[in-house]
Amino acid sequence: MKVSLFIPCFIDQIYPETAFNTIKLLQKAGCEVSYNPNQTCCGQPAYNAGFWDEAKKIGLKFLNDFPEDTYIVSPSASCTGMVKNGYNDLFTNSMEHNRCRNIQGNIYELSDFLVNVLKKDYFGAELVGTAVYHDSCSALRECHIKDEPRQLLSQVGGLELLEIRDQESCCGFGGTFAVKFEGISAAMAEQKVQSAVAVKADYIISTDSSCLLQLQGYIDRQGLPIKTKHLADVLTSGWANI
Repeated sequence: MKVSLFIPCFIDQIYPETAFNTIKLLQKAGCEVSYNPNQTCCGQPAYNAGFWDEAKKIGLKFLNDFPEDTYIVSPSASCTGMVKNGYNDLFTNSMEHNRCRNIQGNIYELSDFLVNVLKKDYFGAELVGTAVYHDSCSALRECHIKDEPRQLLSQVGGLELLEIRDQESCCGFGGTFAVKFEGISAAMAEQKVQSAVAVKADYIISTDSSCLLQLQGYIDRQGLPIKTKHLADVLTSGWANI
């Protein structure tokens, strides 16, 4: 199966190893992965800030950078949700309407693609410890992804998955929300991390690197004995020389 890879800005600039692990994971699942180096952003920062004209220009580039007839997979529910939902505001009844709809129907967040398209959940990963899964707002509310990451994590050798209080609460990032409402944002991150610490989790795992950046920032400032990891990094843990 041919797959076109979409790597969001956060992963490209801050977590490049997650991008490479996503490729390894898709290849192990039997996919032929292609990457267009001309790709940039999906336009979500401008869209969320209310600059829809600017977001449309970036979104148009996205539509031109990716094929209409191939699965597009991204290790980000946030950016996937932007294309699937935000693009309705930008391109409905425009000249790009049909092309946009085709791409919207073909783009998948990584866990959704592995479980619901490829029907695979075991990749031989091993990570000893306890973990909580953080439901990002985009994954849960925009992409309707909840069980898929948990199904994948349940197959990781040595990993015990725990649930926490306020499981579905936001991490507080929210793009520019973390800048405009810093106090509220920090308090939300504190609540989420402390809930994980309370159940003695070793890791907080999520599908969104932006959430992990937010939570890791609080962890680092407080010097807490817990780490954040992207789902793709967990699912490739323990692989030898791959």
